[in-house]
Amino acid sequence: MRIRIVDAFTDRPFAGNPAGVLLLDDAFPDDDRLQNIALEVNHAETAFAHRLPEGGEADWALRWFTPVTEVAMCGHATLATAHVLHTTGAHEGPVRFATRSGVLVATPGADGSITLDFPTAPLTRVEIPAGVGKALSAEPVVAYDTGPNVGDLLVELADEQTVLGLTPDHKALGAHSSRGIIATARAEDPSLGYDYVSRCFFPNVGIDEDPVTGSAHTALAPHWSARLGRDDLTGLQASRRSGLVRTGLRGERTLLTGRAVTVIEGELLA
Repeated sequence: MRIRIVDAFTDRPFAGNPAGVLLLDDAFPDDDRLQNIALEVNHAETAFAHRLPEGGEADWALRWFTPVTEVAMCGHATLATAHVLHTTGAHEGPVRFATRSGVLVATPGADGSITLDFPTAPLTRVEIPAGVGKALSAEPVVAYDTGPNVGDLLVELADEQTVLGLTPDHKALGAHSSRGIIATARAEDPSLGYDYVSRCFFPNVGIDEDPVTGSAHTALAPHWSARLGRDDLTGLQASRRSGLVRTGLRGERTLLTGRAVTVIEGELLA
């Protein structure tokens, strides 16, 4: 079985967010095997996909696993999977994935990018939880619950430099949401090519800091579109690897556009 490591939301190797991608010959094996493979790959997510019969609502079934658990939604591993399908010739044109978050569509662009059609996260403003500022190392300005699919607490901070300078207590952050914390601020200089900046910390699924998180941008898009008055924006996720996500708010759906690069291809022997 071929296994690939793909850097997503970047146009160059060793940036963006790496994901393992395995295209299966038939149905998913048992969950323990999927989890063990994801643990061996040891990236934020490993995606497993298999082709579905023609004529249905989706073309491929898709699941995502972190090193410790299965997740309900993952943007970068979906982008990585679509990239593998297109670059290997396994699928042409838009691909429909059957997932725990419904049918998600990935559409290739003429410029080599891929656009994902994901559900928009429903944001609910909440009181800033006691202790989250200390755990994050900066006091939030405002906080939002992002709903069950994303499962994060989104917090806006005072400015971009505050986001960049965070030194969080990852263990303490785990008490404040089911998955983790999205920290964000408005870009100081939009002429640099992005409108807002973010960092994402997901200790409850075994990821202290995720390099670039597509699913988080389904919450960042409605937040910043409302604040900035535009539906189409670009977000910089400012991890050590970093990556850009172009977001397009379309009501109950959010479009996430980025590129991907395959960096490793090998054979799974076990």
